[in-house]
Amino acid sequence: MHKRTEMLAEEKIWSLLLKLSVPAMIGMIVNAFYNVVDTIFVGRGVGVRGIAAISIAFPIQMIVMAISLSVGIGSASIISRKWGAKDIDGAESTLGNALSLTVLLGIIIGVPSIVFAPQILKVFGASENIIGYSIVYLRIILSGIFFTLFTMVTNNIIRAEGNANMAMITMLTSAIVNIILDPIFIFGLHMGVAGAAIATVIAKFITTVVQFYYFRSKYSIIKFRINKLRLKWHLIKEIFTIGSSAFARQVVGSLMIIVLNKLLSVYGGDMGIAVYGVIQRLLMLAYMPMFGIAQGLQPIVGFNYGAGLYDRVKEGIKDSIVAASLISTSSFIILCLFPGFFISLFSKNPDLIKMGSSAL
Repeated sequence: MHKRTEMLAEEKIWSLLLKLSVPAMIGMIVNAFYNVVDTIFVGRGVGVRGIAAISIAFPIQMIVMAISLSVGIGSASIISRKWGAKDIDGAESTLGNALSLTVLLGIIIGVPSIVFAPQILKVFGASENIIGYSIVYLRIILSGIFFTLFTMVTNNIIRAEGNANMAMITMLTSAIVNIILDPIFIFGLHMGVAGAAIATVIAKFITTVVQFYYFRSKYSIIKFRINKLRLKWHLIKEIFTIGSSAFARQVVGSLMIIVLNKLLSVYGGDMGIAVYGVIQRLLMLAYMPMFGIAQGLQPIVGFNYGAGLYDRVKEGIKDSIVAASLISTSSFIILCLFPGFFISLFSKNPDLIKMGSSAL
């Protein structure tokens, strides 16, 4: 029996949840942190308009995230259950189909969004002051859509086979590369929001290379095989059925942001959009520990459900709810006590700090 198989089947649930969730939390917190740092660099290098510009483009990024979560969570669930049932061939077919879907969906979403970026951003509420920045940022980000989709989908799959440490390493790789490149492109090369976007695409590309190598190495239980790339419609249907709730949640969130940005563009101007963008980043950082717990729980539930160990499934769900409740309460208290401090990290503009502190 592979040691990760033995771990998921026999180790105490609380210990197992810690072992799988902590690396996931670290990786996701760092991932959210680099989005925060990205916005801080843009705010310090470009100003309020820069923050507003990338905030207007954020709903499109959320839709890309929705697609990747749908495919990633759906395929990870299938893979962990097939692994628990000792169906490695079926798990590898699911991996191949997930990767083929990332290419197909990247083309379907990326190409029209790049071509019609100006029209999309105007609908989203971009003013004449920021639309130029937004178009440049969005087109560069979407040019690397395949890397974004690939990294998020495969990260879920890596975690599904119980290798939380590797999943954390890939997320740390992306974050560290981005944080290093941001000041070089934004300040050193004076590229502004374009520099922030280029840094993100390069970071995702490097992470894609690392993850692809992993699935071809001895460290992965589920291997990437070219002959498994052919799409199987029953697998695609199951992937989207499982991932539909995550997709719907993200899309609804994206639509909500679009509506709010549109209203803010009328009643709050670019400053209002910038404030909301800053708050989004802070809340994303606060939510990440809970998402990490959910990611750590997934292989526990999937594997033990596939192996017929239903008591372990129930115990895992109960323990994860307790942990998430404690962390979310702590995050709420910290943000409410020090709103001005957190807002001031992004900009020293007194109007942004005042409005942001009140809104947060």
